Amino acid sequence: MTVDAATLRSVLRAHASGVAVLTAAGPAGPAGVTITSFGSLSAEPALVSFALATTSSTWAQIADTRWYGVHVLSGDQAGLAERFATKGAARFAPPTRWRPGPHGVPLLEGCLARLVCSRHELVRVGDHHLVIASVEHAEHGAPGDSLVHLHGALHAVGAPVPAHP
Repeated sequence: MTVDAATLRSVLRAHASGVAVLTAAGPAGPAGVTITSFGSLSAEPALVSFALATTSSTWAQIADTRWYGVHVLSGDQAGLAERFATKGAARFAPPTRWRPGPHGVPLLEGCLARLVCSRHELVRVGDHHLVIASVEHAEHGAPGDSLVHLHGALHAVGAPVPAHP
C-alpha cells in the first residue's frame, strides 16, 4: 500500500523541479501545458520523458500526437508558466510569442532551450501517461537562469526562496 496523494504532494514540495512547457499541434490547433515532470532519459539514443495526468484537458488534445515541443523556461518566464498551467487560458494568444516549427510543433520564443521530439513509447502509469520521446531537434535559446517549482511556487534559480517547514 502506498501513501495517499495529498501526503505525497506535500512531502515532494520540498523537491525542486525544473519548469518546462510542452506544446503540440493538436487536431483543434496548438495545445500546450506547463510540466514539471520533464527529464532526460538517454544520451544515445537521445531520449527524454514527461508525464501528463490522464484527466488533463491537454492530454485529451494531444493523446494521438506524434510530435512535441519541450521548452525549458527561464527564471523570468513565470508568467508564461502560469498561463500554460491555467485551465481555460488562451495560452497561445498574446502576449505569448510563438511560431510554427518542424512538423508544425508550436515553438515558444524566449526560452532557455527548445526541443522537438517524436513519440518513442507511451506507457500508462497509475493516473498518468508517461511519454518517452526521441529528440529530433534541439536548440539553445536565450541565456539565463532556470525556473523551478519549489514549495508550491515558481522561483528563478539563484533567487532567494522563502523558508518552509
